[in-house]
Amino acid sequence: MGPPARMPIGLALARSAKTVSRAFDDALAAAGGSLPSWLILISLKTRAHANQRELAAAIGIQGATLTHHLNAMESAGLLVRRRDPANRRVHQVTMTDEGERLFHRLRRAATDFDRQLRAGLDDGDLDALTRMLGTLAGNVATEAADPTDTFPNPAAAH
Repeated sequence: MGPPARMPIGLALARSAKTVSRAFDDALAAAGGSLPSWLILISLKTRAHANQRELAAAIGIQGATLTHHLNAMESAGLLVRRRDPANRRVHQVTMTDEGERLFHRLRRAATDFDRQLRAGLDDGDLDALTRMLGTLAGNVATEAADPTDTFPNPAAAH
């Protein structure tokens, strides 16, 4: 049996995803952040005073993992956590001024990265790519898609 006539689509997609992911991580790092910090900050920016449970759900990570990231970000002065006066078991998470400054740097980095990624693609290409990626994900999905699983638009955040 000889090699396939084409690279398997899953392999091509995985390689592309890894390359794009590493490049995005590098762009965020150059701006002083990371993917987890960006996801946390953009979620805080687009939702008023989220509690930790809501934040973990919005980002799609486990509570313990979120706590790890929040501890580091709080130590760095990027956010504060306070107990909710109405429910002492709940922590409210808010950005500090330093967190706000990092958010804006990361937003610029994410917007610039998206512009770079879209180079050479017109609206029709982007629409087709979005449809194809949705089809590929649907072809292998084992559970119903979560309609709240959307990607925030960094340009739309304040």
